[in-house]
Amino acid sequence: MSGHSKWATTKHKKAAIDAKRGKLFARLVKNIEVAARTGGADPAGNPTLYDAIQKAKRQSVPADNIDRAVKRGSGEETGGANWETVMYEGYGPAGVAFLVECLTDNRNRAASAVRVGFTRNGGNLADPGSVSYLFNRKGVIEVPKSEGLTEDDLLMAVLDAGAEEVVSEGDTFRIISEPQDLVPMREALQKEGIEYDSAESSFVPTTLVDLDLEGVKKVMRMVDALEDSDDVQNIYTNFTASDEVRKQLQEEDA
Repeated sequence: MSGHSKWATTKHKKAAIDAKRGKLFARLVKNIEVAARTGGADPAGNPTLYDAIQKAKRQSVPADNIDRAVKRGSGEETGGANWETVMYEGYGPAGVAFLVECLTDNRNRAASAVRVGFTRNGGNLADPGSVSYLFNRKGVIEVPKSEGLTEDDLLMAVLDAGAEEVVSEGDTFRIISEPQDLVPMREALQKEGIEYDSAESSFVPTTLVDLDLEGVKKVMRMVDALEDSDDVQNIYTNFTASDEVRKQLQEEDA
């Protein structure tokens, strides 16, 4: 769901969104429920819940689904599951690093699904800590590109709020910061009237693995397999590819 040679995963998500819409909605609703449980049902006092709700709305999750998720998380309505976060680490094709974040009510089921996703697609699970050191926890805001909006515009809007850098990737700008600076950066964008698609804590790789066309295809097949599990919430990788490979992928999808 979230990748960090971001152009590849963003492209992949958009191509597959219709087929996986139900799974996407379920993941977004699960995020809302957990945020409400851990921080309370009032978005004004719970930034994580606010951002989870905004992200769900931007993906057209029905308002009733959002409202019920908040109520389940806060205990106002019964039926909420005992979700827990579990992180799995491993390597995929061509030595690409994977962090697979699960939000599950059954650890054994989640572990089995992730293991199958790795072993059937040329990957291997690794011990805790053996992959995660290749990533840093960061705040990431995704802003869709629009006419007249430049990297300099964004940087000026959020620099005083804690932004570290603005990266142009495909049809999206990504603003990187420390996780604790997400709220002031979001508020800075809102003050300037700049729309954003998502604002969340994420894992950003410190080094990238450059892949050719076949390598990218193999990695994305593994991403597909892992995302088939309802327990998998986010997938973080450290691969990238050249503009030429990007163009080839776009031509094949046309």
